[in-house]
Amino acid sequence: MKLLYQLNAAFTALIIIVMSITAFFVYSLLMDMLIQDEQRQLKGRAELLIDLINDQDADRTPELSQLIQDRNYPILLFDSENGEILFRTMPASIAASWMERYEEELEGEEVWESDGEKYVVYDFPVNAGNSQILVMATPLNDLQAVQSVFAIRMIMVFLIGLLLALIVSYILTWRLVTPLTKLKQEVKKIEKRRFDDVKQVQASGEIKEVEQSVRHMAAELARYIHSQKQFFQNASHELKTPLMSIQGYAEGIRDGIFQGEAAEKGLTVMVSETERLKKIVNEMILLAKLDSSEDVYHPEQTDITEVVIQARDRLIPLANDKEMTIDLNGGPSFYSFVDGERILQAIINILSNAVRHGTHHVAVDIETAAEQMKVRIKDDGTGIPEELLPQMFERFIKGKEGETGLGLAIARAIIERSGGTIQAYNRDDQPGAVFEIRFQRKDELL
Repeated sequence: MKLLYQLNAAFTALIIIVMSITAFFVYSLLMDMLIQDEQRQLKGRAELLIDLINDQDADRTPELSQLIQDRNYPILLFDSENGEILFRTMPASIAASWMERYEEELEGEEVWESDGEKYVVYDFPVNAGNSQILVMATPLNDLQAVQSVFAIRMIMVFLIGLLLALIVSYILTWRLVTPLTKLKQEVKKIEKRRFDDVKQVQASGEIKEVEQSVRHMAAELARYIHSQKQFFQNASHELKTPLMSIQGYAEGIRDGIFQGEAAEKGLTVMVSETERLKKIVNEMILLAKLDSSEDVYHPEQTDITEVVIQARDRLIPLANDKEMTIDLNGGPSFYSFVDGERILQAIINILSNAVRHGTHHVAVDIETAAEQMKVRIKDDGTGIPEELLPQMFERFIKGKEGETGLGLAIARAIIERSGGTIQAYNRDDQPGAVFEIRFQRKDELL
């Protein structure tokens, strides 16, 4: 069953249950209300009757006669001590039955029964000795007729209310389900990898949040698939180059084309290309493990400031070879729950990249706060080409002096795995590039 029909059925069932319970209690209480109201009227008529009897004015005699002869209000006046009926406007059998049962059964009751008929009564003594009892009665059938009329009208109101509730329910559920139906169509597009065809769905509340998440997911999937395609293309290119060199020299030595010093040179190139190929493969495996495996990342409480200092110390020989300096503007210790060895590898990758592209010096600035640490690595080279900035941390994206094109990608994977962020931009005050890393303080693994 579709969600629209399920919601309508659930809402209808809820309305029927609520209205049925309400109708049951209203119908049950209605008779009590009618009886109480009828007793008030009987009391008023009884007081009027006593007033007319006590008033000797001849002008009110017709009024008294009309009140006594009103068949809707049977009257009984009897003497309970003598067992004598003084006056009645009801059948003798009913009057006698009530008089006999009055003191034992009927006194104080709201509804009296006799000969299979029920009456709403009001009784009170009319003399000082409380022996003469006046009883005013109304057949209960009259009240039941009023109750039936009310029940019919209540059923009509119930049906009209139910119809209106169904209309409102359909409108509300339609407004709720329509965006979900459209969202389902957009998800189908994602399933078929038609990411460019995913459109915005007009919705509100939580559905709007889900819709935004779906569109964001489509964009991320499109970007991921594109990056994977680019990765495989670049990987095949990077792996093919050393393999072709190895194959060419190996075939040349086998066929005797390279001999003597040429063969020795060929062997040297083959070993060098093998090492390069091994490095590319190892870095690709590391990237894959960082994305999916827990075994390659072992977090513990680590002083990241000390890790940055260690990375600087390891890069000093490389800087000395290029007659460069690495200036470190350190800060206080900053502890976080990360893998110190992996963070060291990431900082070395970024710092070595700065040394390769720098001219005279590289600056490492450390800023620490209560919950955040910021590391800026700045070189004085030519900077990063603008077209390369958006892809700086993609795999196999490298500059003129790059090696495998995986170093920065590995650094970003490690830093993000550690709960940090990294970005690259060119300096404003002078030529050169800046790599900015932010770490958050963590007491446990995220």
